[in-house]
Amino acid sequence: MKCKLYVKDATTGKILAGQKNATLSRSAESIDATSKDTEGNWKESLQGFKEWSIDADGAFVESDAAYSTLETSFLNSENVDIYIELPSGTKYEGNATITDFSLEFPYDDLVSYSMSFQGSGALIVVPGV
Repeated sequence: MKCKLYVKDATTGKILAGQKNATLSRSAESIDATSKDTEGNWKESLQGFKEWSIDADGAFVESDAAYSTLETSFLNSENVDIYIELPSGTKYEGNATITDFSLEFPYDDLVSYSMSFQGSGALIVVPGV
């Protein structure tokens, strides 16, 4: 299954060229809700604040418009709107801070990139067709 990472601009999404891998991580804080009347000596918990992040890497394509948009946003300390699209068309999208933006220049291989995004606000799931 091939999932694609996109960078949104004012009108459309630009696919990130050369992207090989991406990981969408979602987590939530655990709030202890145990009280004196909790039954059976078992702790109780509630879900607290949630967060999400995306890590991606791939082969660097110097002429890629999406990569250029990300680089400009990183250099200007601006958040970006991104989404991952599944083959079904389902999208996981949100606004994010770029927290890592690395290029690797190996001696005898392709130039590659890796990047990390920390979600800023809600991650929205848009169902596919």
